[in-house]
Amino acid sequence: MEKLRRFAKTLGPGILFASTAIGVSHLVQSTRAGALYGFGLIWAILLANILKYPFFEFGSRYASSTGESLIEGYAKLGKTMIVLFACITFGTLFFVVAAIGAVTSGFLDNLFGLNALLGADSYLITTAVLFVSCILILAIGQFKILDGLIKIIGLVLLVTTISAFTISLINGPSSATVANSLIPVWDNSPKGFLFLIALMGWMPTAVDMSTWNSIWTLERIKSSGYKPSLKETLKEFRIGYFISAILAFLFLGLGTYLMYGTGKTMPDKSHLFANEVVQLYTKNIGNWSYLIIASAAFSIMFGTCIAVFDGYSRSSSRILNSLFPKSNWEAKSTTIILLVIIGIGSFSISTLFQSKLKDLVDLATSISFAVAPIIAFANYKLVTGKHIPEKDKPNRSMKILSWVGLIYLIVFSVAYLLI
Repeated sequence: MEKLRRFAKTLGPGILFASTAIGVSHLVQSTRAGALYGFGLIWAILLANILKYPFFEFGSRYASSTGESLIEGYAKLGKTMIVLFACITFGTLFFVVAAIGAVTSGFLDNLFGLNALLGADSYLITTAVLFVSCILILAIGQFKILDGLIKIIGLVLLVTTISAFTISLINGPSSATVANSLIPVWDNSPKGFLFLIALMGWMPTAVDMSTWNSIWTLERIKSSGYKPSLKETLKEFRIGYFISAILAFLFLGLGTYLMYGTGKTMPDKSHLFANEVVQLYTKNIGNWSYLIIASAAFSIMFGTCIAVFDGYSRSSSRILNSLFPKSNWEAKSTTIILLVIIGIGSFSISTLFQSKLKDLVDLATSISFAVAPIIAFANYKLVTGKHIPEKDKPNRSMKILSWVGLIYLIVFSVAYLLI
């Protein structure tokens, strides 16, 4: 019983991580991969989840061991590293938030039928309302609301996704060609390779978001008043990571069984895309479940959107504190200002991609993948060097996996930049 109470106090950062991952990479990219290639790209999802794992785990490891986030760690690696990370963060955050906002807006539109009511302006209106809501929730509730919200909606989506996938297996595929998709695919055409990069870019999520996990680990300690051991922290993170990985394969399976070989494609407009995803569930579970599924899908995306605003505002304030240590960038008023700036900048990007959801998502995910080796190497250096006690450092197997992961990230990033 005592172990269970301690685990409950630790639970949070790993679930937040899973929620952030489930958003775009799973609902959008895994489903598209199944619709386009069937099970042919299952190797890419498996590879990304295994080889990127160490760099996310290092965020929890470093925070638990040192009591500070990876961002403070980057500053210890030198001015060049923290400036480089600042450039990566501020150069990509508007595209990332805009992509997640576009998907979330689509599910909001689909849930309430706003496109029929508002017409052509529904996307911009729902996106604006969505961003304002995220800012207000974080400004008022901060971490406690986010932590509690994610646990509930994450559980709902997990149960409904497992149910939909199980029923699809029982009912069988929509096309007889699914069996052919078991052959691994390597589409070396420019279009095929770019989708592969986009798929792996946020699978399970962008490597630079490992900094958020380190921040959320510290925030959970602060809000619960309980300092878990390194073993407890890593156990909680692994549960979240495992859930995220399993769901990626389930979404791939849903896309494969219900769309591959049928001639159907995922729509580009966000509300139509959302409707197609919800239909993947209701075709299996039944039309009676439409409202439940639509609500759950929007809820998980809404939770992801809030988490992304929270992660970028917190990481931005810590970056600015590291660059300008004499200023208090972590004050609540400053955090609110950063949230507003993130919202305005991301909304501006959203206006440029109103009817190009997949283009926006692919751009954001590909950019994240291209800069991943830099962050991955910095994380590795922090947890294997002098910055944490010897007893808290990763073992030999994890170090080997890290180097294999670094090679994987570098090879695909260079290939992407050369296309």
